[in-house]
Amino acid sequence: MIAAPYLLYLGDCRDPLSIKTARGVAQWRPDACIGERRLSARAESLGLAPMSYAEAVAQGARTVLIGVANRGGVMTDQDRSEMLEALEAGLDVASGLHQRLRDQPALVEAARRNGRTLHDVRAAPDGLQVGDGVRRAGFRVLTVGTDCSVGKMYTSLAIDRELRLRGLRSDFRATGQTGIMIAGSGVPVDNVISDFVSGSVEALSPARHDGGIDVIEGQGSLFHPSYAAVSLGLLHGAQPDVLVLCHEAERAHMRGLPGRPVPGLAETLERNLEAARVTNPDVSAAGVSINTSRLSEIDARRVCRAVEDDLGLPVEDSWRTGVSRITDRIVQCLQDLQPMASAGR
Repeated sequence: MIAAPYLLYLGDCRDPLSIKTARGVAQWRPDACIGERRLSARAESLGLAPMSYAEAVAQGARTVLIGVANRGGVMTDQDRSEMLEALEAGLDVASGLHQRLRDQPALVEAARRNGRTLHDVRAAPDGLQVGDGVRRAGFRVLTVGTDCSVGKMYTSLAIDRELRLRGLRSDFRATGQTGIMIAGSGVPVDNVISDFVSGSVEALSPARHDGGIDVIEGQGSLFHPSYAAVSLGLLHGAQPDVLVLCHEAERAHMRGLPGRPVPGLAETLERNLEAARVTNPDVSAAGVSINTSRLSEIDARRVCRAVEDDLGLPVEDSWRTGVSRITDRIVQCLQDLQPMASAGR
């Protein structure tokens, strides 16, 4: 377990999306976050108290979380130097980057010398099996997206919270490093060998017979050349009963790929439903979650209304308005499927 409280390391990131890991932990586990570490005044901030490592330790921090999420998940020389300083100050280090802490000899030695722990959150568990696609009991919601970093994790957590508030059994199933840091468990599917991706999600969301709901965090996009393989394996392994499509309004291009346009919502939804039918022919769409943070309140309402008219599904911004209407549709789908489940669908 990663020991709290946390100091969130933001490095010198200038792109808001590059600190999405830190932002997610701060949003969903605010009680565990006591400060942030930025390397320049121009770096992105979460509005937490700025602290040095020594100050964080004095305030009770036990772990520094590397809160950056860059392309390829790599550490810079500056990041390594900062983590050495954190270890010497008496902090554990937790990272969700692809480049593992335990593969950095200097960090391993500093952790040993100071009696600290290195946590590689983005490490796939041992013993994973190849997926078999056999239908299993339970009800599953999966978020999918037009692109990376459009709000799939946030929307999944919001739906899980709304279901719990309604007194329903619900479990958030994390598939990315930030979600795992928030939930305390999960499988980092983008670090799983491709043959085992679907099987890892089958293990993450096994058969359940308690009438509860698994809300599975989506990853990537079927339309992103870099990450579509993970998205497809996740779709097959999740065996979702309903999909919730996530999108960011006004995104200029696919993340990290200037010149490649973001696909249309109707096309994205149909392709995801088509792929999901490989393991669940009864899958349906429950709604659309649109990140409208770039828009004014008036423009946000206009965009959501236009998409709703076009797709015939409830459309909400999970941060601005919540997900109550999308959750209504999810609950209705669950109720419609219960007779089929009782009959051994």
